[in-house]
Amino acid sequence: MHLVATDARLMVDAGARIAGAAPAAALATARAAALALALLFSPPVSDAVDAIAGTFASLAPANIGQLGFVSPANGQPAALTQSQSDALDAYNNAVRNFRSILSQRRAQIDSKQQLPNLPGQALYLARNSMMSAYKDLTDAVPSRIGRPNKFGIPPAYFDAANEPLIDEYTNLFSIMQAPPASAQKSDTPFKDVVDLGTAIARAKGLDAAHAEAAGRISLGLFFAETNGNQNMGNARSNTYKGSLQTGASEDQSGQRKWAAIKRTIAAFDPALGARDDKEEARIGNLDHRLNHWTAVRDALMNAHADLFPQIPAIVKALPNPIDQMKLFELIQIIPSPTRSALNSGNFASYRISDPTIMGYLRNNSVFTFGQADRAKTSATFREILDAMWLFNDKFERAQSKFNEIKAQRKG
Repeated sequence: MHLVATDARLMVDAGARIAGAAPAAALATARAAALALALLFSPPVSDAVDAIAGTFASLAPANIGQLGFVSPANGQPAALTQSQSDALDAYNNAVRNFRSILSQRRAQIDSKQQLPNLPGQALYLARNSMMSAYKDLTDAVPSRIGRPNKFGIPPAYFDAANEPLIDEYTNLFSIMQAPPASAQKSDTPFKDVVDLGTAIARAKGLDAAHAEAAGRISLGLFFAETNGNQNMGNARSNTYKGSLQTGASEDQSGQRKWAAIKRTIAAFDPALGARDDKEEARIGNLDHRLNHWTAVRDALMNAHADLFPQIPAIVKALPNPIDQMKLFELIQIIPSPTRSALNSGNFASYRISDPTIMGYLRNNSVFTFGQADRAKTSATFREILDAMWLFNDKFERAQSKFNEIKAQRKG
């Protein structure tokens, strides 16, 4: 998915597709497995948790503990109702739990202890619990909604006083999901994604403008799956890895599909064909997901290439480029319903009500936070796209990077 060096704006981790939604076989079939939160690869700061604990202790409990209503008649704070007090207690407990798990994981890493299996899962769930509890609190006490935060999260879902906790969260994930030593990086990772997406789209019969859209959408997927970090691991899954967070069987499927069109692509783009030969020789018999080029190529071929011919209709139905990227990300999360919606002739109004599919969405930070969101039993695809607000910043940065690449080509 995606998110670069010291950028701290993202809140969606790779690996979200897998967390506890269904048995492995079902997840592999439905592709509801890989992504949700803030992978930011800035170097860890020593004593970060102690600093966070001190900052939060000085800010949050004092402010939250004095929470109350102000009566417009006399200007005096009003007492909380029992349900409001319960929401406040639940939120305070969720913050303490999140801080505790952050501190525990940081201590394990700094002391070079062996981490538990899926070390990011507890962090991810604790973060979600904190955000959910805050949304319940702001639903109960709307005056608790505070200032905007640097992550672009709607203020009703996130207290900006907790920004240091999320910074530490992303630092820990950057350590736990660092690429393995055997990974083969590219010096042009963003351009590679655009080149591959564009070439595959041309091989599928798209004109130049729509093939360009395919390249932009492909770059959006790279940011959505890894925040733009190539070859990364996954602290929440033992199945998914690499630049587009695929499983082994998905990568193998992509290899077979690529072999079927490689000659066509090499005929109109010999340079790309030569690059592919070079990367194939480089990775040899190793896991193709450990090479940025082959990982992206195989992932696009496995899950998305067959939908590229529909891009002209998709662009017409969803003129917003961010919505287009969200649609293709939904192919990662809930492929079958998304394809059905595309084939319905009215994508935005197509409604899903299957509890399992709604569960896959929640497992990927859609309708996840707070009782009101989690109570939804159905949703249209327009509602789903709007609820994917944690992806907005990633896709906006993918769009910006794509524009840079496009400008360099013209230059």
